[in-house]
Amino acid sequence: MKKLSLLFLSLFSFITLQAQWVNNPTTNTFIANTSADAGEIYLSTNTNTGDTYLQWNQFFPNGWSPTLQRLNSEGTPQWGASGIHIGAHEFSSMSEGVAMATTTDGGVVSCFAAYDGYTYAVKLNPDGTFAWGEQGVMLFGGMGFSRAEVIAGDDGGVWTLGFDYSNLYLQYVNADGTTNPTVTISDNGGQKCMYGQLTLSYENRVFVTYEKCGNGFYTDKQIFVAGYNPDGSQFSPETLLMPTQAFQVTYIHTAVPDGIGGGYVYLWHPGIGSVFNTYVFHFDQYGASTISNTNGIPVHSSDPYNYYLDAYATVDPESHDLLIAYQQTDADTQTQCTLLINRINEIGVVAWGDGIRILDNGTIPCGGLRIDAYEYGGGFSVIYHKGTNLTGYQSTVEAKGFTMDGILSWTTEMCTNSYAKTGDENSTGFHGGQNIVAWVNAESGGLYGQNIGQDGEMGEVLPPEPPTPCLAPTNFQGEYVYTSEMFGPMLSWEAPEIQPLHYNLYCEATKEVIEIDGQYTSYFEDKEIGNYVYRLTAVYDDCESEYALTPNGADYVLIEVTSVPETNDETIVTLLKVYNMNGQLVAKEHTDELSPGIYIFQGLTQNGKLIQQKRIIAKP
Repeated sequence: MKKLSLLFLSLFSFITLQAQWVNNPTTNTFIANTSADAGEIYLSTNTNTGDTYLQWNQFFPNGWSPTLQRLNSEGTPQWGASGIHIGAHEFSSMSEGVAMATTTDGGVVSCFAAYDGYTYAVKLNPDGTFAWGEQGVMLFGGMGFSRAEVIAGDDGGVWTLGFDYSNLYLQYVNADGTTNPTVTISDNGGQKCMYGQLTLSYENRVFVTYEKCGNGFYTDKQIFVAGYNPDGSQFSPETLLMPTQAFQVTYIHTAVPDGIGGGYVYLWHPGIGSVFNTYVFHFDQYGASTISNTNGIPVHSSDPYNYYLDAYATVDPESHDLLIAYQQTDADTQTQCTLLINRINEIGVVAWGDGIRILDNGTIPCGGLRIDAYEYGGGFSVIYHKGTNLTGYQSTVEAKGFTMDGILSWTTEMCTNSYAKTGDENSTGFHGGQNIVAWVNAESGGLYGQNIGQDGEMGEVLPPEPPTPCLAPTNFQGEYVYTSEMFGPMLSWEAPEIQPLHYNLYCEATKEVIEIDGQYTSYFEDKEIGNYVYRLTAVYDDCESEYALTPNGADYVLIEVTSVPETNDETIVTLLKVYNMNGQLVAKEHTDELSPGIYIFQGLTQNGKLIQQKRIIAKP
C-alpha cells in the first residue's frame, strides 16, 4: 500500500507539472502540494520576466515555515510539485510575520523572523538555487524579531523592515547580499514605533509609514511618514499623517505607492466618534501630507449602525487616484456582508459618494477582497470570495470588471467549487494582461490559483497593446521678430519621435489655445506690444502630452513684444532663415524656388546687423 501511495503521488506530481492556466472554474490551476492548514499566501509577478512567485506557510519539522513556488507566465510550476521549502532556520509554532518580493534581476526574496529572535532575508534565483546561501542574510545587525516587511528596489536589491515592539529597523540589502547601514526609527518621548509599511519612491528611495502608540491593548495611536536613501540617510523628515486616535493596537494601517513618488495610507478604526470606518491619507514625493483633513477621508459616510472595514486598495496608473474596495457589515451582530468600491484622489476628493455596491450577500459571509487597476489604466477588477452558506467556511471566487467611471463591464466566476478556502494576502496586480490570485483548499490541501484578464477571460490571456507614448515636443524656443511692416513672437520646437495629430499652443495673456498642424514645428503670429507666455503640448488620438521643455528645462517661453522699429531699408547680404506666414522654417537656399506667397527673411546686412524683412514672392 505504501508503494502504491508513492506511485500515485509521483504520477500526480508529473501531471501537475504540465499544468497551465485553465479556463474552467470547476478545476482551476494546481500550483503546489500543501497541507490543508497552510496559509499566509503572498504573490508577486516579476514585470521583467513575467514569472510569478508564491509563498505560503505551513507546519514542517522546523515549525510554521515558508515555502516558495515559481510559475511561468502560462501558470506552469517550475519548482516541482511542492515548491522549495526554507528549512535552514527554526520557526515557532505561530507566525512571527513573513514577507516576500520578487526582485528586478528575476529572483525572489523571502523575509522573516526566525525562532532564534533574528530577522533574515533569503534570496532564490529563478533556477531555485540560493543566491545568498540557505541561511540567507541576517538583518538589522541582530535587532528586531517580529513582523518583517520587504519590497524590491530598482537595482536587484530589496528594502527590509522589522521591529521589536519598541523600535523599527530599516535596511537596504543589495543584489549581491551585502547590507547597507541599519536605520533605527524610535521615539524619544517613550512611545512605541511599530507596524511599519514600505513604499518605493523615486531613485530607489523609500518611504516608511509607521505607527506610534502607547502601552496596552487599547491605546492612542498616530501615523507618521519619513523618507530614506539606500545608504541610510534621511531625505524626508518625520511627518505626522494621522493625529492621535484611540483604538485597538492590532488595527494596523496599509500603504500603497501612488505611482508619482508618494503614497496612500488607509486604516480601519473607531477613533472618530466611536464609529467604525476606514480612513484614507496621502503623502507626496516629499513626504508632505496633501489632504487638509488631518483625520483622513472616510471611504463611506459614518453611521452608528454599520462598520466599513476590511479594505484593500490599489492606484490607477493614469489618474493616480486610490481605488478602494471595502466591506459593510451591521454593527449589532456583524452578520451582514455587502461589498463596495470607491475612488479618492490625492487631495481627498471622493468620486463616488457612499461608494458603489458590487455585492450584497445578505447574512452569508463574504470577503477576500482584491482590487487591481489595469496596467495601462482605463479600468479595474475586483475579486472576492463569495460565501455559499451561513457557516462561512465554503465559498466560490468571483471577479468583476469596471470602467474608471465605476460602470460594470463584465462578471466572471473564477472558481465555482464551493469548498473551504484559505485566501491569499494579496493579488499580483495586472502584468502582461493578467492578474493572479491563489488559495489553499482548507478541506483536503493543495494550493490553487487562477488568472484573469482585463476582459474577464481566464486561461490563455493575451497581453494588452501598450498605449501610444504620449511624447512631448522638445527644445521649445521663441524670439521676438520684427520688420517694418509686422512684428510678433516666433516660436519653434523639435517634433517628438511619433508625429502628433496636432500641437496645442497655449497663450496665457490672451487665454487662447492655438491648434497647429502636426507637420509643422514653428509658428509666428502678429501681436500687440506686451509680454506673452506660451506653453506647447502634442495631441495624439488618446492623450495630450506634458508641456514641452525649453533647453533650460522650463515648460514655457516668455516673449516680450516691444515697440515697432524704425523703417529699415538696409539690404540683407547674408541670408540666415526664411519663414512662411505659418511660422514654418523653410529652406534658405535657392529662394527663387520658393512658392508664391509672403515670407519673412532673416539675415545680416553689410555692417553685420541682424534684420528681418517681409517679402512677397510673386508668380513668375
